[in-house]
Amino acid sequence: MLSVEDWAEIRRLHRAEGLPIKMIARTLGVSRNTVRAALASDGPPRYARPPSGSTVDEFETRIREQLRAVPTMPATVIAERVGWSRGMTVFKERVRELRPAYLPPDPASRTTYEAGELAQFDFWFPPIEIPVGFGQIRSAKRLPVMTTVSGYSRWAGGLLIPSRDAQDLYAGWWRLLSEQLLGVPKVLVWDGESAVGRWRARQPELSTACQAFRGVLGAKVVICKPADPEAKGMLERFHDYLERSFLPGRTFTGPENFNTQLGGFLVKANARRMRVLGCTPGDRAAADRAAMLPLPPVAPQVGWRCSTRLPRDHYVRVDSNDYSVHPGVVGRRIEVQADLDRVWVACENALVADHARVWAQHQTITDFEHVVAGKVLRRGRADLLRPVPDAVTGEEVEIRSLGSYDTALGLVPEVSGAVNGEVR
Repeated sequence: MLSVEDWAEIRRLHRAEGLPIKMIARTLGVSRNTVRAALASDGPPRYARPPSGSTVDEFETRIREQLRAVPTMPATVIAERVGWSRGMTVFKERVRELRPAYLPPDPASRTTYEAGELAQFDFWFPPIEIPVGFGQIRSAKRLPVMTTVSGYSRWAGGLLIPSRDAQDLYAGWWRLLSEQLLGVPKVLVWDGESAVGRWRARQPELSTACQAFRGVLGAKVVICKPADPEAKGMLERFHDYLERSFLPGRTFTGPENFNTQLGGFLVKANARRMRVLGCTPGDRAAADRAAMLPLPPVAPQVGWRCSTRLPRDHYVRVDSNDYSVHPGVVGRRIEVQADLDRVWVACENALVADHARVWAQHQTITDFEHVVAGKVLRRGRADLLRPVPDAVTGEEVEIRSLGSYDTALGLVPEVSGAVNGEVR
């Protein structure tokens, strides 16, 4: 048989050098018919072994009869019924080749999304522990990462939030939409988070907070059925990708550092080419956002919000921590607000407290100015507590400051120069 090297050389001598067939045959030591065959062929010579018969050939007719009757019949049952007594490997291969001709077509469905149509949301619980200050460390179960993936562009986002409470969930949800997706997909998919909604009586039921949130956005919220991970397969694959590619070899000094590193990683992740798309998520992101609903002109009210009267100790509690407020508004109604980063308090549209949000638990956060203001106000109140005449006897009766009782009971250490229990 002519080798590929000789075949290539024959064609070169004839086409490039212009040698006749007789000279090429004499030069390479082959027959002239071999040279003619090489010049007439469209491709290099290949060795093709002639097919040999198989012992299963004589059983093929009976195999087809069994498959025609029951297309799903196992190969072992067919072998028993047709009288096959030799090895099963070659028999199973023949049954595997013949079976599709007797089964109805079963094409797999391919899920596709239109631009701006859908985005999936869920929590990721990485197997790590993050320091949150005050000597405390929080695990992922108590410090979750909210993630999202857009259906059309596969644009992925993520954000570490303080808790799964409704106040923090909606604050994180809004931040993902407004700062990372930069738009509102028409359908927002969640996996049965209690603060968003759950399945009741075989139908989804959204929470009141979710109804208010989606009403501001103008979007639809879909709750996945229980035990249906395929409904959010994009996020499941994204979480697996984060655990394999983001976490290994990284350490985190705190929540802010985690979000900084995650944000930098997502920039690279959204620029990688995806086989399912044939391009990067960034290549589709512009068209995806253009088809999304625009962000509402007025942001939804998210985070911690309450209205109360400031107690005498001038502290308010957000989550599990106490934050100081300027004591000048003690007894007056205040508005307490908090998001993922800060806690602030207003009284009649005037800011009376502004603290960084603490992610540790059961802490007391005090502003030094509030301590000083409290001492000044207590001193002024002590000056006003002078003796007044008794309504019956006319004798002057002293009105004692409540701070003196604290000192007498040992609740406050005595300070030299104190009058009526107050520091002078």
